[in-house]
Amino acid sequence: MAKRTGAMAASIPAPVGGWNAIDSIASMPASDAVDLVNWFPATTEVSVRGGYINWSTGLGASSQVETLAAYTSGTTAKLFAWAGTSVFDCTSTGAVGAAVVSTLTNARWQYINVTNTAGTAFLLAVNGVDNLLNYNGTAWEKVTGVSAQAITGVATTALSSIAVFKHRVWLAEKDTLNLWYLQTDAIAGAATKFPLAGLCSLGGSIAAIGSWTLDAGSGVDDHFVIITSVGEVLVYKGTDPAAAATWAIVGIWQIGKPIGSSCMMKFAGDIIIITQDGLVPLSGALQSSRVNPRVALTNKIQRAVSSAISSYQATYGWGMVYHPDKNMLILNVPVTIGQQEQYAMNTITKSWCRFTGMAANCWVMFEDKPYFGGLGVVCQADSGHQDNGSLISASASQAYNYFGARGAQKRFTMIRPLITASAPPSINVGMDVDFSASVLAPLSAGGISASSWDVGLWDSAAWGGDGGSVYKAWQGLRGIGYCGSIRLDAAINGSALSWSGTDVVMERGGIL
Repeated sequence: MAKRTGAMAASIPAPVGGWNAIDSIASMPASDAVDLVNWFPATTEVSVRGGYINWSTGLGASSQVETLAAYTSGTTAKLFAWAGTSVFDCTSTGAVGAAVVSTLTNARWQYINVTNTAGTAFLLAVNGVDNLLNYNGTAWEKVTGVSAQAITGVATTALSSIAVFKHRVWLAEKDTLNLWYLQTDAIAGAATKFPLAGLCSLGGSIAAIGSWTLDAGSGVDDHFVIITSVGEVLVYKGTDPAAAATWAIVGIWQIGKPIGSSCMMKFAGDIIIITQDGLVPLSGALQSSRVNPRVALTNKIQRAVSSAISSYQATYGWGMVYHPDKNMLILNVPVTIGQQEQYAMNTITKSWCRFTGMAANCWVMFEDKPYFGGLGVVCQADSGHQDNGSLISASASQAYNYFGARGAQKRFTMIRPLITASAPPSINVGMDVDFSASVLAPLSAGGISASSWDVGLWDSAAWGGDGGSVYKAWQGLRGIGYCGSIRLDAAINGSALSWSGTDVVMERGGIL
């Protein structure tokens, strides 16, 4: 060991830069993390993610909930879940009643909400196997060519994707390059064919359709977007597809192959697509090239995303949900049934983390809360600080840090994470030195109690705002090396916990 030069201290911010799966672990920013599991990176701290509760139960002991749909009509809101071969009303919490629709082929559906000129709101859903489903706020109907709300011209069992554009319902025919559209403001009637085979030079079939709001310089306008299974993107503008004077193609582009049947989501005036190249905003993808990875929102975790897509792209469950109250975008990653993960991004900082422990097949926002479907259950996420009564485990491995002296050895002696918690936390802390794993040690629960307004004694109690406590106990370290990675594992079971930074004490030596 080289001659010591005396103790020195360093303060490192919590990994608000988020999960970094693209840079070398030897050259990451100090505020990034090699791995960040169940810690969500906010702007000034990282916090253990919210828990979930079982919202609706009894959807079938062996039935996976694979589609969730929110229906809205004025002040009326309904939540429906497809599980097994049935649809259930999950608006109210507790055990569900009898299925509202039964004898279906599967639970993998696409849906829209649409309102006609009379002000009646409908939920329309398709899956490419069963008849289109129509919910009018009171009753469900399986739509055929002769039903009360009949659609003619195409078998509704062949329709696999659905969208609304400029007051028209558009439908994609499964495994083809054929689109069908209804008349303005209609939810039934004769469907008109709109073939695309002559434009799609790469073949394939229609994977997704939707509306894209675009500011082209002369005002905001909506464009109609079609994405094929091989990654061709066709963009149209206009109102009446039957009239050349009011309907025109804007262009055709090539992006990465879309992943999953729920690969497209509207987000902040743009469209985000799950592709082989990661999570890509359409505006950036069409103005750039596939060889420019920085277009992808997932650029910082691209290695992990590419690996997940390579391994699980054929698995059902890829999808996205945006949780605006938490500035959180969630990408569902279907590792395997019961072991799904979520990659979550802070939409302000574009920092990522990884969620585990939520076995989600699908997600939806309902009355400003995120919900996911699992095995025979619909769960409300971001609810409390437990996973349906069980603890939530979180782990972090922060970026390796040379503490301003890359060529000098250090002997790490003390560490103090700065933790805010609403109850004494369960934390293990340590430091990996020179890219070798270490054994973590329990952190003492010693802290400074904090008080809420009008509760604690003025000029005596510590001010905590929400009644939380700041824990800043020192913990001994043992390690000699050039660089260190702060590791912090936590477990919560009903209490909130956040981490704002870490103090480290070390003795600096020479080169050898």
